[in-house]
Amino acid sequence: MTADEATKLLDNLVESLAAIEHERWSHWQRYMHGKATKQIDGSLLIPPNLVRQWERQLQTRYADLSEKEKESDREQVRKYLPVIAEALSQNI
Repeated sequence: MTADEATKLLDNLVESLAAIEHERWSHWQRYMHGKATKQIDGSLLIPPNLVRQWERQLQTRYADLSEKEKESDREQVRKYLPVIAEALSQNI
């Protein structure tokens, strides 16, 4: 594979993975908006139990998460694997 071919492959891979990332982010935002209460000024009020949960998760290393929380992260990563596997299979 030439340097130009490798660059094109990586550029295409970035675009495919970015599309998945956007879908992941959109899904998360829909979830958050669905859990929050919209205020008159358009801001969102997140319930205190979710704030506590998410703040705890923000401060927790992956290795220290519960198995349920780890599985949630794994589920998201698995969405990327078919794109990576396809890129690898076409260029090995």
